[in-house]
Amino acid sequence: MRIISYEERGAARIGVVAGPESFIPVGDIAPSLPASLRALLAMPDGLTRLKDAAAGKAGTRSLKELRFLPVIPDPHVTWALALNFKKHIEETGLTTSKEFPHLFIRTPASLVGHGAPLLCPPPEIAKEFDYEGELCVIIGRGGRHIPAAKAFDHIAGFSCFNEGSVREYQRHNRNFGLGKNFERSGSVGPWLMTADEFGDPARQRVITRLNGIERQNAPLDDMLFSVAQVIQYLSAGYALRPGDMIAMGTPGALPPHPGETLQPSGRHKILGQVNMKPGDTVEVEITGLGVLVNPIVADEKAAYRPV
Repeated sequence: MRIISYEERGAARIGVVAGPESFIPVGDIAPSLPASLRALLAMPDGLTRLKDAAAGKAGTRSLKELRFLPVIPDPHVTWALALNFKKHIEETGLTTSKEFPHLFIRTPASLVGHGAPLLCPPPEIAKEFDYEGELCVIIGRGGRHIPAAKAFDHIAGFSCFNEGSVREYQRHNRNFGLGKNFERSGSVGPWLMTADEFGDPARQRVITRLNGIERQNAPLDDMLFSVAQVIQYLSAGYALRPGDMIAMGTPGALPPHPGETLQPSGRHKILGQVNMKPGDTVEVEITGLGVLVNPIVADEKAAYRPV
């Protein structure tokens, strides 16, 4: 089952994808269920009730007409991993712990949904705006001190994640801070695919394309820390909650394609890495799950704007 979050008449709604181009609003088939995906996941039988309500029903609305929201618009927390793919560690030359995942937090204001534009900072603020294609894990059942062997019992499903990063600001402090949280710099979606349908993430790949050209393509089993290990580690510190999201880190860059004359970019001079700029379109695909697509637009120039 694939579940979307979308906005309609200023309110958040959820729907079930029923085909390549259609969906069913949950309010039409199960009006007693919540209009929030986070609230649905908090119900012990929420996913089961929705699956039963949607069984055998055809789509009634077009996916093309939607304003997608982040798959969980209001997570309690979004955790993200740094340096969790072996090739990415090698290409940066950075060191990281082999015992403990390198984690930081992203705010809801930094994320948009499928199809929504990502804001490229004005050049006077930063010039290194980078994509990071990642697998997103969405918690369905809360828990504390979860053993790795039981971690998948606590997963509702998976999504695609683009960890848009402003590198100059990321380097200002050790935990990456603002560089990972610029306004509308990253995205998650297009949907949550339930764990029973997606299966084992280690069998899939993450692929990132910029303007249709592959810039990342790696197996998800190249992770230093697996999904189960990360859930075990996080739950040692606090109780995971339904709707929590975990972005599992990004792989290394592909080398330049034949005929390209790319110069190594950024502080680490990674060959094949290309910064995003206004007018670009970025896609993150998780095989077997879906494709998250976002255009890049210019943020407003730096100027005092009280709100």
